[in-house]
Amino acid sequence: MPSGPPPPGPPPGPLPGPPAVRGVIFDFYGTLVRMVPPLPPSHHSLFARRGLTEAAVRWGDQWTVGPRDGEQHAAHSVDEETYRAWELDRLRRRAHSCGVPESELDALAAELDRAMKDLRLALFDDVPEVLARLRARGLVVAVCSNWFWDLDRAIEGVGLAGLVDVAVTSARAGARKPHPRIYQAVLESCGLRPEQALFVGDMWKTDVVGPLAAGMRAAHLWRPDRAVEGVAPPVPDGAARITSLCALTDLL
Repeated sequence: MPSGPPPPGPPPGPLPGPPAVRGVIFDFYGTLVRMVPPLPPSHHSLFARRGLTEAAVRWGDQWTVGPRDGEQHAAHSVDEETYRAWELDRLRRRAHSCGVPESELDALAAELDRAMKDLRLALFDDVPEVLARLRARGLVVAVCSNWFWDLDRAIEGVGLAGLVDVAVTSARAGARKPHPRIYQAVLESCGLRPEQALFVGDMWKTDVVGPLAAGMRAAHLWRPDRAVEGVAPPVPDGAARITSLCALTDLL
């Protein structure tokens, strides 16, 4: 639930300092898309179906089972088959540590994996017009996300394939934001130097602190109806706070 208005920050205006922005890099979930019903089944229900209620309690929050933010996993990202095997192995090992018997591990891990990825996504209303406007101005438009291997298919699924020039997912980059490796990967794919890029996203550490440390400028998206609780930190130099993607026109 929203936690109230953020503390005042600098009003949106042209971002300071040369050179001019030549590309805008967006976070994906929470920035361009949101989850809509029908929601995926809870992990607890998948455990309960097998009579594993005690293991379900030990398992806990279904959204904390993936790699940690900032984690590097390059050895597992050499190709899709290797990465998917690593995803399933992580789930099996965690389920085993929660008390799931060996006979249930493979089937449960596969079902958990499907449930985590069976997301119904929809664009925020301001996305298509803003991305089209940026591309019409000759700017590179990119997506950089802590996401599964198939970020490109997710982008296509919500109708953005024709509006995004570059898509970089942590699964393929070998590291999750805010690790420097993924920012380097997206900048190289865009053909941009850090000072030529503006990173836009709704999460503070991964979409503001990390990009600033990588030499980019940043726009912290704080939508009035955002799902993430918390208080917006003060905006540092090199960054701005916006409540809609439509405000990017003024920033640029």
